[in-house]
Amino acid sequence: MKLKLIGITLLLLTGCSSTKLVSTWKNPDNVIFDAYQVLVVGMVQDDAMRMDFESKFAEALKAQGVDAVRSIDLFDVEFTSAERSEQELKEVEEQLLDKGFDAILFTKIVGAENRRTFRERVNNIDNMIVRFSNDYLEHQNIYYNPEYNDSFNVYHSETSLYCICVGKEIELIWRGDVEVTEPENVNKTIDSYIRLVTKSMGEQDVIFN
Repeated sequence: MKLKLIGITLLLLTGCSSTKLVSTWKNPDNVIFDAYQVLVVGMVQDDAMRMDFESKFAEALKAQGVDAVRSIDLFDVEFTSAERSEQELKEVEEQLLDKGFDAILFTKIVGAENRRTFRERVNNIDNMIVRFSNDYLEHQNIYYNPEYNDSFNVYHSETSLYCICVGKEIELIWRGDVEVTEPENVNKTIDSYIRLVTKSMGEQDVIFN
C-alpha cells in the first residue's frame, strides 16, 4: 500500500510574503525525541505541490541524518481521493510500525482566521489533537474538497510530529503553528516554511539538535 499522508499544509503557501512561527508546543514527557525513520505527510490537493513540499522536507531531514520518506511514495493513489475510516487509519499506522517508522511529520492548512482567534485556538492545550489518526480524520476533506482553499489570503498551518509508539495513547510530540500572509511564490514559501520549522524543532531537541 503506497502511503500518501504528510503535513503538506505548507505547499499552498507561497513566498514573497511573511512566514511567521506563531507558537510551538512540546510534549513535556519527551525532553529529547530522536526519530530515525520519519514519514513526511503534506495534506494538500495539488499533487505537484504535494510532491514538491514532501520532497524538500524529506531532503531537509536527510541532511540532518534522519531517514525521511515521502507519503506519495507509500500511499495508494486512491487513498487520499475519498474519505477514510478510523479503522483504515489504524491499519495505516500498523503498517508504518511494521515498516520501521517511528514518527510522522504531518503538515496541513487549518484555515484563515483573524490573529486573535488563531492565537486563542492554538493556545487551547486541552482541546489539542494528540493522535495522528484523529488529526487526519478531522481534516481529510482538505484532499478532496474543491472549495477548501478558495478564499484564503492569510494561511494558518500546523506541522505536527507524531510518535508511532506501541501502547501509547498520546502520540503528539511537537507542534508548530505558522502564519503565512499573502503568498506569491510557492517555492520560496515552501523553503522558508521548512527552514522555520526545522530550526525550531532543532532548538527544542525534537528529531535532531
